[in-house]
Amino acid sequence: MATQRMVIGRRGFSLALVSSPLALATSASAQQAAAQKAAAQPASDEPFERIASVAMTKVEPAVRTYPLGAVQLLGGPFRDAQQANIAYMKRLATDRLLHVFRLNAGLPSQAQPLGGWEAPDCELRGHFVGHYLSGAATAFAATGDTEMRDRGAALVEGLAECQAKLDQDGYLAAFPLSFFDRLAATGKVWVPFYTLHKIMAGLLDMHRLAGDQAALPVLVGMAGWVDRWTAAQGEGRMQTILEVEFGGMNELLYNLAETTGDARWIAVGDRFTKKRVLNPLASRRDELRGLHMNTHVPQLVGAARRYELSGDRRFGDAASFFWDTVVQSRTYATGGSSNDEHWQAGPHRLAAEWSRSDNHQECCCAYNMMKLTTRLFTWAPRVELMDYYERNLLNHRLGAIHPKTGVSTYFLSIAPGGWKAWATEDATFWCCSGTALEDFSQLGSMIYAHDAQGVYVNLFVASELSWADRGVTLRQETAFPTSDRTTLVVKATDGRPWTLRLRIPGWTSEAARVRINGRPVEAMAAPGSYVKLTRRWKTGDRIEFEMPMRLTKEPFPDDSSLFAIRYGPVVLAQQIPLGTIVASLSGGNGVDLKKAPPPVEPAMLPADVIDRMERLSPTSLAFETQVAGGTVLFKPVSESFERFAAYSRTAQLA
Repeated sequence: MATQRMVIGRRGFSLALVSSPLALATSASAQQAAAQKAAAQPASDEPFERIASVAMTKVEPAVRTYPLGAVQLLGGPFRDAQQANIAYMKRLATDRLLHVFRLNAGLPSQAQPLGGWEAPDCELRGHFVGHYLSGAATAFAATGDTEMRDRGAALVEGLAECQAKLDQDGYLAAFPLSFFDRLAATGKVWVPFYTLHKIMAGLLDMHRLAGDQAALPVLVGMAGWVDRWTAAQGEGRMQTILEVEFGGMNELLYNLAETTGDARWIAVGDRFTKKRVLNPLASRRDELRGLHMNTHVPQLVGAARRYELSGDRRFGDAASFFWDTVVQSRTYATGGSSNDEHWQAGPHRLAAEWSRSDNHQECCCAYNMMKLTTRLFTWAPRVELMDYYERNLLNHRLGAIHPKTGVSTYFLSIAPGGWKAWATEDATFWCCSGTALEDFSQLGSMIYAHDAQGVYVNLFVASELSWADRGVTLRQETAFPTSDRTTLVVKATDGRPWTLRLRIPGWTSEAARVRINGRPVEAMAAPGSYVKLTRRWKTGDRIEFEMPMRLTKEPFPDDSSLFAIRYGPVVLAQQIPLGTIVASLSGGNGVDLKKAPPPVEPAMLPADVIDRMERLSPTSLAFETQVAGGTVLFKPVSESFERFAAYSRTAQLA
């Protein structure tokens, strides 16, 4: 059901298109009036009262991530997801992806049109092509798959032809310039800057990650058009325009500045600073209630990049506090946040948030929160950051891709009796379908990081790291999280001493143990820190790490009778039969339990359920417990393919 929001988001606009035009017009007018009123207020002492032009002054990171190709996945669910995602991308014809761009440019196209959000009459058309470019570039960079590079290059060539045929001062999109006229006049248009961001980011990724020299001139042409268009609007009108979702335009322009060495693009990126949101965040005030989550997470990723390129602490403070308040007071056990794409309740009101709809975690939001986490980790590496990243990765992200087909979900619902509504091959193309192409191409990106002293081991994933600059090759062998052990083998080293920092997760216990070549490490770090191992490593050295995993309950802060069950970082969900779900819901972008209630209600669990649960096999994470009505089976959310309940309610002791 369409509702009036402070922000027009992608899904909200699509729903509004099939509901009342009057409601949409009223919503957009109310937004515009509110933004104009805010812009007309007298100057204040808020942090972003004024943003001056700056030269590029980079802040040196404390740690760095490795190039994507330096880490190879060796097997298990991460490699399976990566390969399924790439296989799906290869099933999409580039001519079909270019079809709407060619139509808009007046070029001939006989391709079969795509459906859903890429259909020729959809106002969001073209966004998926941008995601595809990023996915192709990251897949090539991560795996060396030249077909993905060539597919991306074919799209770049086609887009360049469209841009030249349009001949509109660098403008390039699959929709006409009139969309931006509507944006400037009324805001009643489906997020054109959001779509432009995806295309521009994809071109930049093709240039930076796949070495495509043709991509940069197309991108610079588009950026020049954005510069001229936004400059013509003026400060007050731009703040009104920013009430309509605009993706990560600020991040993209800051990244372009870094790539080209031209600080001009920092100034253009600054025009996408949404002051009414960043001001309270920089002042450590949580005023997120009512906001559309994925309109704003990318803005804070951009703020983090602005800090890194200029040293302006306002931007860094806003990004840091945003992460703190979302993760500490607005995040479910699975790692996701928000409800029906919005924060509808205040901080620490998760039960109230969770209860307001059946759709809790948009996948774009999870991906962008992980991007922000990566940025913060490079500033100051902390286990808390990687504990969050891991939780999101194992539960939300692995839970949102079909391991056989490579298609993904829009939401990962944690409603009691919810299910996973999968995208189609060529008739949906949701925003989250596009995000998945990027995310699942680069699952190895945060397993390791490094500083001048050595390697950080952040995640427990079967993989091999090649640190070319130091001549170090490190192989990780593990079945985590099914197993609570991982082994690191030094395959090559240059003979000089270096430090291996091994993450001791906050969810493990003091019984965690590390052995080097069979000998215990005496001075072990506490959970929630890194154990520091410095030595002159030799080829063949083995580091064995045991991190005991235990069952725990994680209740909502505002309703302790509702809780999730975790085994280490893995959320275990009650398994419920799928029952009958009509086609419009099974493949829709959300879950509606009013239209498809579960055939069996989730079981009420005893308060001591943790003590009653039994693991069925050491080679799986399936558990059982007995309740008054029979046996309840639990599996990880990522392995739940019928209906499931990630949160349960406490019953009286049986």
